[in-house]
Amino acid sequence: MKFAFPVALLLAAHSALANALPKRQTPEIDDTVILNYALTLEHLENAFYKEALGKFNAQEFQKAGYPPWVRRRFEEIAKHEATHVETLSSVLKDAAVQPCQYSFPYTDPKSFVALSQIIEGVGASAYTGAAASITVKDYLAAAASILATEARHAAWIAAAVNKQSPYTDAFETPLNFNQVFSLAASFITSCPESNPALPFTAFPALSFTGKTVAPNSKVRISYKAEESPESAPEEMHVAFLHGLNTEYAKVMNGEVTIPAGLKGTVYALLLSTPAVLDEATIAGPAVLEFKF
Repeated sequence: MKFAFPVALLLAAHSALANALPKRQTPEIDDTVILNYALTLEHLENAFYKEALGKFNAQEFQKAGYPPWVRRRFEEIAKHEATHVETLSSVLKDAAVQPCQYSFPYTDPKSFVALSQIIEGVGASAYTGAAASITVKDYLAAAASILATEARHAAWIAAAVNKQSPYTDAFETPLNFNQVFSLAASFITSCPESNPALPFTAFPALSFTGKTVAPNSKVRISYKAEESPESAPEEMHVAFLHGLNTEYAKVMNGEVTIPAGLKGTVYALLLSTPAVLDEATIAGPAVLEFKF
């Protein structure tokens, strides 16, 4: 029951990498923007699997303790992500964003597998959160189909490969555009100047440290403030998002107690008020994984 180590690495570099994505401050979100948002995520996933499978052959997966079918399944997942890229690109045509340059913090097959579970989970949460904003029914149906596939990827990695629960709650956790943009930015080092700017903002990275980062434990929060420390709000709260539920905990002297009973994948946001609003978000989301 610990902070997912690959995410800890990527969040440490978050503030520098977030600047690589072009962004605007005025939200103008229509279906074209949402499709390019989805394509941005699919490009990332496509590059992630292509790079990792190019680095680690079947023998290296076996040396890491995985049976032969694990890598073969990842090859199938890689094909799914490539198909998602092709499909979204064909719909957007000349308006489609192009792939960026990426930096993924894995060093071996095991850290790749751990990170793949997180990336697929974020993908499922991204499509869940975006669904309500899609207006064209055909686009919504396609997004729902991709969402189901991403969720199956995440469940297979969690259960069959990592021997964990394939689900967290009765409902998927929806993340909004800026929350997902913040996580995606952590992997991106640069993008083509020709890419259309997405109207989203990346929040500063949030991390937790302590002897044990687990439910009912007190941990210290850490984030890189965009402004001077003196400008930080006097009162801060951490929101823990899981399924359709949100639990809040007040920050006291730079520490917060993680609520008891949390399990599976939980997203945490540092807020200036106990309400999950972009304008109240100071940092995050952080991805927490609690085995159960």
